[in-house]
Amino acid sequence: MQAGSVKRDGTEVQFLVTDTAQTVAVRYRGILPDLFKEGKGVVAQGQMRDDGVFVAREVLAKHDENYMPPEAGEALKRAGKTNEKIANTVVSGDKK
Repeated sequence: MQAGSVKRDGTEVQFLVTDTAQTVAVRYRGILPDLFKEGKGVVAQGQMRDDGVFVAREVLAKHDENYMPPEAGEALKRAGKTNEKIANTVVSGDKK
């Protein structure tokens, strides 16, 4: 979404989406996701009107590419500790 393009009027929102080559005006009526922020990625589903305005029936905010749900982060930490223990056991076992 293009930074500085969001205009709100109650639950009606207008903003511009760009891929730096082309820009499309989007209109949406409804509650936006908490992660919806200017300059961040969005996914909009809807229909293009004849006048070139995209009317969205759903807007999803994209997570940063580094985003990880807390549960997944904890699982990776636990897996890392387990792998470290296994590696230490293998190394210790080789020395005997």
